[in-house]
Amino acid sequence: MNALHTTFAALRKQGTVACIPFVTVGDPDLEVTRALLPALAAAGAHVIELGVPYSDPLADGPVIQRATARALAHGTTIGDVLQLAQDTRIDGLDVPLVLFSYINPIMQYGINALIADAARSGISGLIVPDLPYEEAQDVRATARDHGIALIPLVAPTSHARIASIVAHADGFVYCVSSLGVTGERASFASEGFALIETVASLTDVPVCVGFGISAPEHVAQFSRCCDGIIVGSALVRTIEQHSEALLDRSRRVQATRDVAHFLRTLFSQSSGGAQ
Repeated sequence: MNALHTTFAALRKQGTVACIPFVTVGDPDLEVTRALLPALAAAGAHVIELGVPYSDPLADGPVIQRATARALAHGTTIGDVLQLAQDTRIDGLDVPLVLFSYINPIMQYGINALIADAARSGISGLIVPDLPYEEAQDVRATARDHGIALIPLVAPTSHARIASIVAHADGFVYCVSSLGVTGERASFASEGFALIETVASLTDVPVCVGFGISAPEHVAQFSRCCDGIIVGSALVRTIEQHSEALLDRSRRVQATRDVAHFLRTLFSQSSGGAQ
């Protein structure tokens, strides 16, 4: 069992829904990201997704695209993300870390080398949004050999493939709440809730939901039917709004607290989110 397994097992016993923030590593720079991670953990994050900047983020909307562009402008690489993970472990961060990367940076790094280095850096899970289930066998096996969970994504369009996808799920299943790219949404169609119900009926692996969750009422809604809630664009937008202060060392501490406060407030109406 890796840290994801033990964390979700403990949360289930407590009846607590996992708070899972996503950050684009290197936005606005690596030093700021390193400061933000412990602040998010202190605000109630149970798992943190580390987004690897990539020039063609097909699943991401404009907010994360802008964050990726800023990180790439600073030259942030997948190697930097792994080093950051290792550094935060040395700093004492103990929440599970999940690496979120498109397949191209992984292939450029080398799949076996990437997974081995991720394990040494303290990574517990791996999400590859453009790696189809049918082509994931080798990555899944290598990840498992190194104690890393390859976390599958299931979308409302997965249909007949859902059972096959979740049969090999590890860590948690990432349910995409709605069609389209990442980005904040005002409301969610019934298909997203039906998808969570379907997935939960097919696996005992924790079921988490992401894409578009940006308000306390969204968290409260989804908290009734899933094991964890992933917050991406809304948090990345908040970081963007505070980027000037975050880059100013004299104002960074307060700006970091402000970003963390956003996450805490987002989960304030849930039955067991960030405290």
